[in-house]
Amino acid sequence: MFKFKIPCVLTIAGSDSSGGAGIQNDLKTFASLNVHGLCAITSITAQNTVGVHAIFDLPLKMIEKQIDVVVNDIGVDAAKTGMLNRKETIKIISKKIKQYSIPTVVDPVMIAASGAPLLRPDAVDFLKNDLFPVAKIVTPNLFEAEKLSNIKILNLNNAKQAAKKIAQFGPEAVLIKGGHAGFKEAIDVLYFGKKFYTFKSERIETKNLHGAGCTYSAAIAAELAKGKNIVESIASAKGFITNAIKFGLEIGHGPGPVNPTAFLHNEAEKYKIIRNLKEAIIILQDCKNFVKLIPEVGTNIAMALPYAKNLSDVAAIPGRIVRFKDHIKIVGDPELGGSKHVATIVLTAMKFDPLVRAAINIRYSESILKTCQRMKLYISTFDRTKEPKGVETMEWGTQEAIKNFRGIPSVIYDLGAVGKEPMIRILGKSAVEVAGVAAKIAEALK
Repeated sequence: MFKFKIPCVLTIAGSDSSGGAGIQNDLKTFASLNVHGLCAITSITAQNTVGVHAIFDLPLKMIEKQIDVVVNDIGVDAAKTGMLNRKETIKIISKKIKQYSIPTVVDPVMIAASGAPLLRPDAVDFLKNDLFPVAKIVTPNLFEAEKLSNIKILNLNNAKQAAKKIAQFGPEAVLIKGGHAGFKEAIDVLYFGKKFYTFKSERIETKNLHGAGCTYSAAIAAELAKGKNIVESIASAKGFITNAIKFGLEIGHGPGPVNPTAFLHNEAEKYKIIRNLKEAIIILQDCKNFVKLIPEVGTNIAMALPYAKNLSDVAAIPGRIVRFKDHIKIVGDPELGGSKHVATIVLTAMKFDPLVRAAINIRYSESILKTCQRMKLYISTFDRTKEPKGVETMEWGTQEAIKNFRGIPSVIYDLGAVGKEPMIRILGKSAVEVAGVAAKIAEALK
């Protein structure tokens, strides 16, 4: 019988007690990318978002034994290295990578995000002369690349020169990560097969970058284990790390960690939000008076994925909910990307509060607004006549209403404009919640 073998990836790195980098973050990345994670711990650190407070290096025999037992029993399709700290550890790991011919991504970790040193000065030469020659890919950031190449990197041409010089130490490929550069985009430079490649992504302004290098190198190793080539692996990993940075976690008093599980959570939530929308539709169908709340343009109800970043991450009804005689008609099944108007409201609200992931639009009237007031709902508004040119109406209007309220209101309304119907929107944490509020408004309407 055919037996599926999941790719197995080994991380050889330090333990981060804050869970934001090192072994802990690598294993999260592996799980998110559907490979099985193995680990060989080199050092134990006592660290948090503020700094590294203590380092304990494991005995060399223990490091070696961890690698031997997993290779001999399970097998390793690819590996990555992180914090190694001392020359003796580097020599052992270099020997093992060569002994078992493991395709390895070497992340030359020298300094933590907090600025604490994670590689002893006397170990740098061993990194270059022992580990790099057995590496498939070396992934230094700009600071590490400057130290390894003795080239000041001020532009892309400098990065290419540095990559080519580092390649002289023997790795198959060198990837210089440009996340710390002052470019408009985050540009990484790869030197491989005597050719240069660039990988670009949006630049995300955030202090929460702890573990970014670990996540990136772990993602590359995971893709290599799946059978992708070097260029394909880096391209996939680039998208993965960009997403992890975008949804970094705001924890602690220093730089928070990136979030490698954001992708996994979004995938897991797709079924849940569709189911939630279907339950919300049933609530509206069971409410006989809801038909009174449907505006001329129709109603839509939307719910976003936890880490939504664009319209395709928000589920709604593509044909909306319309009035048909004395009852409502659902024009289409809920699907991702099914709305622009209501989805834009949700995406904008999530920038202020990520828990507010749903909204529904209903007809505006003074009696409906007064019913909302009687129900003691939090209400805010915006004036379409003050809308600046060249902005997205719903994004601007939602921002204005939130700023005016100084928080996320339950209800946002506007009185319309020329050719624009007045409208009320109800915001909440789920489609079921906002549908329930809409149904209560319909029943309470006088």
